[in-house]
Amino acid sequence: MPSDIKELVVISGKGGTGKTSIVASFAALAKKAVLADCDVDAADLHLVLEPTIVRTEQFSGGKRARIMPEECTACGKCRELFRVDPIACEGCGVCAWFCPEKAIEFAPAVNGKWYISDTRHGPMVHAALGIAEENSGKLVSTVRAEARKLAEKQGLETIIIDGSPGIGCPVIASITGANLVLIVTEPTLSGKHDMERVADLAKHFDIPTMVCVNKWDLNEQIAGEIQSLAEKRGIGVAGRVRYDRAVTQAQINRKSIVENQSDGPAADIRETWSRVCEALATSDACPQASERR
Repeated sequence: MPSDIKELVVISGKGGTGKTSIVASFAALAKKAVLADCDVDAADLHLVLEPTIVRTEQFSGGKRARIMPEECTACGKCRELFRVDPIACEGCGVCAWFCPEKAIEFAPAVNGKWYISDTRHGPMVHAALGIAEENSGKLVSTVRAEARKLAEKQGLETIIIDGSPGIGCPVIASITGANLVLIVTEPTLSGKHDMERVADLAKHFDIPTMVCVNKWDLNEQIAGEIQSLAEKRGIGVAGRVRYDRAVTQAQINRKSIVENQSDGPAADIRETWSRVCEALATSDACPQASERR
C-alpha cells in the first residue's frame, strides 16, 4: 500500500460495544475515505449507510467434493476413506484423489459474496459470508485488498475498517499491517477484560493502538479503570462517548448520530475522531490523545 494511504481499523473485544455506530459516524466525518466492513460473519454497517451496490462478486474460500452420479460405479472406495457429504465437506480432497473412476468433482465452493457500493459518505467494500461457511479470514483479506484498490484508484487517503469483535482469524486478518487500531470498549467487567485481550493481539502485531470507552457514564468507576489501564499499557485514550438513546434513534432512521445532532455523544465522537486523525497522521498513538477529557 502507498505510504500516503492510512488504514484505521476499529475493533472490539466483545460484541455490542457500539463499534459499528462509531464507524458510521467516522464515515460521515471523514468525507474522503474508503469504507470497509470486515465483520463478514455479521456485517451491519450497511444498515446505517444504505449502500447502493455497483459490483457483486462471488467468494470462494476453498473447494468442495461432489459425486457425479453419471460417472460413479458404486465401487465404494470413497466410502472407505470418507463419507462424501457436500454439507460436511471440509475440502481436503482425499476422496477425489483416490476415486478410481474420477467420478468426484472437486471444484471451488461459493462461500459468500463481496460487494463494492456507493454510499452518501463515499465508496464502501463489504461482504456476506454464507450460512455456516468458513474462511472468514480469507474473505476479510479480499475486502481489504479491494478497499486498497479503490483508495488508489480514487486518490483517497484513508481507509476506515469496521472489524470483527474478539481475537479470532477475521480480527487478525483485519488488523495485520494497519496503521492504527481503535478499540471500542464499554464500562463493564467483561468489556474491560476483553479490551485487554484484543490489546494484547494488537501489541503482538506491533500496531499502534488507541481506545475509546463507549457509554462511559453507565459505570464511571469501571470507565476510569479502563482508562487508567490503557494509560499504564501505553495505549492512547482517543475519547469517551456518553450514553444517549438518540444514538439508537438515529440508527432506526438509518443515520449516524453525528448526522442528527452536534452535541451530546455526537460531540464526543467528533472529539474522538479528531484525536484519531492526529494519531493517523503519524501512524502512532500520540501521547496527547491519552489526556483525560
